[in-house]
Amino acid sequence: MSELFDATEINGMALSNRFVRSATWEGMATEDGAPTAQLIDLMEKLAGGGVGLIISSATYVRPDGQSHRKMLGIYKDELIDKHKRMTEAVHKQDTKIVMQIHHGGFFANSKLTGQIPLAPSEVEDSVNWKLPTGRKMSTVGKEMSLEIIQDIIEAFTSAAKRAKESGFDGIQIFAGHGYLLSQFLSPAFNKRTDAYGGSLENRARIVMEVMEKVRIEVGRDYPILVKINSEDFLNEGLTLDESLGVCAMLYEGGVDAIELSGGTWVSGDLRPSRKQINSPDKEAYFKEAARALKEKVNIPLILVGGIRSFQIADLLIEEGVADYISMCRPLIREPGLIKQWKAGNLTKAACISCNKCPEPGHAGEGIYCLAERRLKEKTK
Repeated sequence: MSELFDATEINGMALSNRFVRSATWEGMATEDGAPTAQLIDLMEKLAGGGVGLIISSATYVRPDGQSHRKMLGIYKDELIDKHKRMTEAVHKQDTKIVMQIHHGGFFANSKLTGQIPLAPSEVEDSVNWKLPTGRKMSTVGKEMSLEIIQDIIEAFTSAAKRAKESGFDGIQIFAGHGYLLSQFLSPAFNKRTDAYGGSLENRARIVMEVMEKVRIEVGRDYPILVKINSEDFLNEGLTLDESLGVCAMLYEGGVDAIELSGGTWVSGDLRPSRKQINSPDKEAYFKEAARALKEKVNIPLILVGGIRSFQIADLLIEEGVADYISMCRPLIREPGLIKQWKAGNLTKAACISCNKCPEPGHAGEGIYCLAERRLKEKTK
């Protein structure tokens, strides 16, 4: 059988295969950030569908970090028992689940938070900085003081503690896609001249301090993952060489696995989720960055980005490009895709990479495959 179905471990977290459901905003949380019955049902379907590991959607660590409506939160103790219902549902299917902890920073939604977004530094607005929803960034954000930076670090630390108490099998620190920690890493956003800006070491300081404090809080035997951009695909953004440098720092700092992605939601066609992945050569669009990372750092690498076919996934593992295959949008349409592949049906994922799945979420229904829904309506 393919190495994709090998049993592995990440810092003691036993996984039944090498398939990961990458963090995906579902738009199925309550107004205060708790998982709804609809979301728990979705997690059960994903767990029963064969993935070895589920990474939760981005979960905000402070109310001022919320970037989407109906988004998961982990900013107060009252949410712990509510999250337990979700982790227990996943564990009943013998699958593991990790919480992705997040702060939107500049891309927090002021209409939801009622506050001016926080940012590493004031950044001039750009004509290219427009979200896929069409919402134009109308503010440059509020530059964070050193005191607020320390408050944010503590918020991530407290969030990790709550995640562990909620039954999550690990946490993933979200330092990609142009959100707060990613903004500190990126010269496009970070214009600071103090200890948190300038050199790569300084720009990575907040990420390293978050990881250090979280490790102290959760202990050595609790998995800590980081999701990071290979590059930003922005003018003056984080480059691949810089990303590799940060990954080396994370490795030395004791991170247990890295999920490699790329782009931001204002990177145009090079955003994290790209359209028209309709041929094998378009799949795994961060694979060359993954090769470069594996040459530099010997660490479990989770690769996301346009993987649609079993054959490509199998080759990535066989060639040592990645250790785990991470997918999100194909599993929106086919939550049982991995189970299907394991049973011998190696048909390519039905996802057509139209990027329409968030639309129902923005409409308040929760995400689903709009292309599949429309196809079913046509054939009635």
